[in-house]
Amino acid sequence: MQQAVQTETLAVRTARELARLSLASDDGAFIGAEDELLSRFKVSRPTLRQAAKIAENDRLISVRRGIKGGFYASRPDASDAIRTLARYIRLKGGTLQHIMVVSGLVSEEAGAQACTCSDPAMLGQLEDLLTRIDHNDSAGSLIKAEGELVGLISAMSGNPAIELVMAIGFSFGMEEQGIGLYRLPDQRATARRLQQQLIQAILDRDPEVARVMMRRRSATMQEWIAQLLPVAA
Repeated sequence: MQQAVQTETLAVRTARELARLSLASDDGAFIGAEDELLSRFKVSRPTLRQAAKIAENDRLISVRRGIKGGFYASRPDASDAIRTLARYIRLKGGTLQHIMVVSGLVSEEAGAQACTCSDPAMLGQLEDLLTRIDHNDSAGSLIKAEGELVGLISAMSGNPAIELVMAIGFSFGMEEQGIGLYRLPDQRATARRLQQQLIQAILDRDPEVARVMMRRRSATMQEWIAQLLPVAA
């Protein structure tokens, strides 16, 4: 039992060293063959492989087999962080209602900050999205447009923390309710109108109206989600 604990501790320590080696290299760079790393870290092959699994799960290395096999530097992306944090929130008993309390407040700030964005490419994307909104008359197309809008406004805010919180909120909501949202024609009409008004406020560079529209969208979404939740007996 004591040996197992020591092996696990050594594997975690080795995984940390693998992570450091990866982060000191460019994404995708070769960081060593298995035999090289065994010699470098002075651990057994089972320990190195266990450590590699830990580092792989954290998306900090990738292990390739074959002629060009070995250990390569890797990097986690935003989707990895979102999935990990969403899983943590669920394990702590978090619900969609908890998420919406936070993401609603953050989205107001995101809308206001997006009004200060002067990036021509992002503004062009927002204008293009505005021209396409009326064509979204199915639940699936509206959800897709909503994801595009949330992602674009988050990026326009220039704040990576805002991007992360809003992405978690959107992902959490879609996982729980999915296609149940926008199931009614009047909901789809309301969603399109709110999207259009929000986009126009940002294009007009009016942060106060953008905040109001974000608040109104959050309140409307909470009302619809409450209707989808089962009624307690």
